[in-house]
Amino acid sequence: MLDINLIRKYPESVRRGIAAKNADPALVDKFLEVDRKWRALTQKFDEMRAEQKKLGEAKRVEEAKKLKEEIKKIENNLNELEKIRTEILYQIPNLPFKDVPIGKDENENQVIRTWGEIPKFNFKPKDHMELGEALDIIDTKTASKVVGSRFNYLKGQLAIMEFAIVQYVFSLLTDKNFIKKVAEKISPDFPDKPFIPVIPPVMINPETFTRMARLDPGQQDERFYLPKEGLYLVGSAEHTLGPLHMDEIIPENKLPIRYVGFSSAFRREAGSYGKDVYGILRVHQFDKIELESFTLPELSRSEQDFIVSIQEYLMQSLKLPYRVVSVCTGDMGGPDARQIDIETWMPSQNKYRETHTSDLMTDYQSRRLKTRVKRNNSNTELVHMNDATAFAIGRILIAIIENYQTEKGTVLVPKVLQNYLGIKEIKIGNG
Repeated sequence: MLDINLIRKYPESVRRGIAAKNADPALVDKFLEVDRKWRALTQKFDEMRAEQKKLGEAKRVEEAKKLKEEIKKIENNLNELEKIRTEILYQIPNLPFKDVPIGKDENENQVIRTWGEIPKFNFKPKDHMELGEALDIIDTKTASKVVGSRFNYLKGQLAIMEFAIVQYVFSLLTDKNFIKKVAEKISPDFPDKPFIPVIPPVMINPETFTRMARLDPGQQDERFYLPKEGLYLVGSAEHTLGPLHMDEIIPENKLPIRYVGFSSAFRREAGSYGKDVYGILRVHQFDKIELESFTLPELSRSEQDFIVSIQEYLMQSLKLPYRVVSVCTGDMGGPDARQIDIETWMPSQNKYRETHTSDLMTDYQSRRLKTRVKRNNSNTELVHMNDATAFAIGRILIAIIENYQTEKGTVLVPKVLQNYLGIKEIKIGNG
């Protein structure tokens, strides 16, 4: 959430910033109105408490008892105002950085750079489902009978490829030499701490989910809820990686702290249609390798650039054509101050599709989580947080299948993954 003092001191700037993200600027006025009432009542409450103390010391028991009842009423009103104030505050998104493109939707995102050559086939290319079914490595028909629509089985060498990708990413991101090389591209003295591998929980309680700014109004429709347990299924490993340092004060010399987590993710994908629900592009359950980092405020933007460099290295090592996109204000997530996406070429759709995102939240999440850093000068402040996709497994498998297909209906295995699979080509018989 935003700093309350920022809203109080610079309401017009906040109105402009949230309007650019398609949020209602009137939320600022609603918040300030409730906040004024809350502050006035808080002052009255404190004054009455002080008076109650004096009456007690003077042994004026009856007056103190009567005042106690009035204080209780005011306390109840304060709690109600605090609840309303928080509800409004949670609807106010993070403010975008000044250099984020202004726009209403994804059509106004800006391409920063493009890498790789779009493949030119001397045959009519197939989509991932045609190839997946023919090679018996993707099965959605059986999954629909067992579970329902928008689920799938990954089978044979495609299942092994998923774990090859996981092993590949984990081995790189825990390698200090690799991290050092990427860090030096940001600056000679940029922190080169490797990522800590994590298998996080895939369930989360509502309170923590809300503190992660992932269960605010309008977000519930995307979540799977288990009423008997009172828990939600996560939509990304980031949802349970982010709270790892909830309510903690981290010494400055421990930062940055970087995690790479692998888990299944669950989303309703409400509103998806057409080609997006065909095959394994938009399903209710999928696996992801996610990155999460906690940094000093002055290094958080460079940390995001560092993360995007890692994403690009991974894509280039797979030799998949992609483009890097600066996401405009109207298309970026509510907690984001800056969002960078990577879109990968999908031959069957004849266009780039989003496969990676990198979100810089500044202190928007850490304020709710109360994740702080104790500076060497003993001052305490909120950390900044970044999260990003290393690979969304389903989408990257689609890209590999379609970009690496051959005229004979097989799929070549990217060179960096061949040792993990023990084969160079997925074909009938080894699928």
